[in-house]
Amino acid sequence: MTAPLLVTGGTGNIGSRVVPLLRESGRDLRILTRHPRPAEPGIQHVAGDTVAGHGLAAALDGVDVVLHLAGGAKGDDAAARNLVAAARHTGVRHLVLISVIGADRMPIGYFRAKAEAERVIAGSGIPWTVLRAAQLHDFVLPVARSLARMPLLPVPGGLRFEPVHRDEVAARLAELALGAPSGLVSDLAGPEVLDVAQLVSTFLEVSGGRPRRRMPVRLPGAIGRAYRAGENLAGAAARRGTRTWREYLEQREALAVSR
Repeated sequence: MTAPLLVTGGTGNIGSRVVPLLRESGRDLRILTRHPRPAEPGIQHVAGDTVAGHGLAAALDGVDVVLHLAGGAKGDDAAARNLVAAARHTGVRHLVLISVIGADRMPIGYFRAKAEAERVIAGSGIPWTVLRAAQLHDFVLPVARSLARMPLLPVPGGLRFEPVHRDEVAARLAELALGAPSGLVSDLAGPEVLDVAQLVSTFLEVSGGRPRRRMPVRLPGAIGRAYRAGENLAGAAARRGTRTWREYLEQREALAVSR
């Protein structure tokens, strides 16, 4: 009998896309979630919380691979420590972590917690893989939508994103979870580097909104310097997705019209 593969955050934005891909490969899965659901063929849902450390020993029992996708605005470092502490005693042979591009460079709490999570996984003594991904289209969308509602569009100088489609991130994570431990792999970013004005302009074009007058603003301090230096952006060795910001928005609009 094949050992189950544990997915934390398996019901989330990316997890809900990864799980079907892993099932298609024939793997039995165990999903750690705060709110368990009824079992499905080949999928067991177990109660637990990585940040609080609840339920991890039972969730990891008999598991050989862990795909750690659960995360939030705070606590990713604590979650990694709790997961590693439990995994050391249960025979896990591969830890896979999703992180964020620029985790080790951006002077922002969220990025620092991701960087610490990476350090914990790498120092666990368990074979590991870490994928740093850019912000998802789904993350950038509410930012663009909110800015598009303003009478004047604030445009922070140097603030750029490389939005990537969640299905492309999910496919890469499934590939890594089913493969051998690989350490820190190439970053995964979207096909474009877009500033705020470009993101909002495209959003308005696709949604039928009117163009906004722009108001340049300057991000202060260390955070502003880091963004202007592109510390949140992938390097030349990164993998690039193919689905653009415009394609993502047009697909959403088409789905909304068809409903």
